[in-house]
Amino acid sequence: MSPESKKLFNIIILGVAFMFMFTAFQTCGNVAQTVIRSLNSTDFHGSGYTSMAIIYGVFSASNLITPSVVAIVGPQLSMFASGLFYSMYIAVFIQPFPWSFYTASVFIGIAAAESDRRTVFIALTVISLVGTVLFFLIRKPDSENILGEDESSDDQDMEVNESAQNNLTKALDAFKKSFKLCVTKEMLLLSITTAYTGLELTFFSGVYGTCIGAINKFGAEEKSLIGLSGIFIGIGEILGGSLFGLLSKNNRFGRNPVVLLGILVHFIAFYLIFLNMPGDAPIAPVKGTDSSAYIKSSKEVAILCSFLLGLGDSCFNTQLLSILGFLYSEDSAPAFAIFKFVQSICAAVAFFYSNYLLLHWQLLVMVIFGFFGTISFFTVEWEAAAFVARSSDYRSI
Repeated sequence: MSPESKKLFNIIILGVAFMFMFTAFQTCGNVAQTVIRSLNSTDFHGSGYTSMAIIYGVFSASNLITPSVVAIVGPQLSMFASGLFYSMYIAVFIQPFPWSFYTASVFIGIAAAESDRRTVFIALTVISLVGTVLFFLIRKPDSENILGEDESSDDQDMEVNESAQNNLTKALDAFKKSFKLCVTKEMLLLSITTAYTGLELTFFSGVYGTCIGAINKFGAEEKSLIGLSGIFIGIGEILGGSLFGLLSKNNRFGRNPVVLLGILVHFIAFYLIFLNMPGDAPIAPVKGTDSSAYIKSSKEVAILCSFLLGLGDSCFNTQLLSILGFLYSEDSAPAFAIFKFVQSICAAVAFFYSNYLLLHWQLLVMVIFGFFGTISFFTVEWEAAAFVARSSDYRSI
């Protein structure tokens, strides 16, 4: 197999493996609070929000040490171990206990009826394990430095040792650069936008589905609407990712119009959710809520808002990744580490306060962060070209 074919093969395997893993995990996260709430009437007592807060909290801290771990054990084993932890978390739902539920949540960060619940989560666990096993199909790329006939095995061993030392050195350098990058003007401004993506990630991936499942006025379909909501969030993500991600190279108007569209779409979705859902929906008891919203709660409006949440999220994420790659094209690892750190820590905070705040307060928090996050993104985008020019001049000295 040629090097190009091997790279393509690895990309396909990675894509399929992550598709299986995160299909299972995201589905699990979407229904976690609803499932756990239904179990709290038994001997089990826990919170899906708290579990997800632990996951993203540990994940944010893990971003600081992950490069060093990967440098030591290699990417293949790292991804396999992470896949096992994801599968372990999902498997806990088959027969959950509080200690195992929250313990599995920690390991994840580092990487209806009873019978129906078990069947669903057994299937999700199997799907996640299939994705995990696929990592072993990844083929190691050919070494660019081919040994000559006159090179000895001692020389080869020396090169291997030097390579390992270089990996550790690179990991340490990336760790130091991440801290230095945190205090730059551009990264501080983008951190506000990134914080908003963490808050709205929490809302559409965990809180919103719980709200839909808690509204008794939706009738017998309230629980099935959670899955339908997840599907339409995914449709919005796919549409936005395709439109604004794949076609971004031909975008002559910059990134600001896409981010502006994203915040407008989200504000429309927040307003409709505010009108369509009762305030106590995120923290409703196991029996659900009979409270009235400002308008008659509509299933169609709820599903429309799911689509809008996914579409708006894709607008922000595609443009944030784009501008980070543009500003830090020569050394992007520290920048993306900060991006994931800020996003994950804000997601953890949001999952924590979702245990206590009513819906309208959660929406208000996102509106405030969304407004200032958009303004800060605009500021960085307007100065992006000048920043890259200054960086180029500095590196040429």
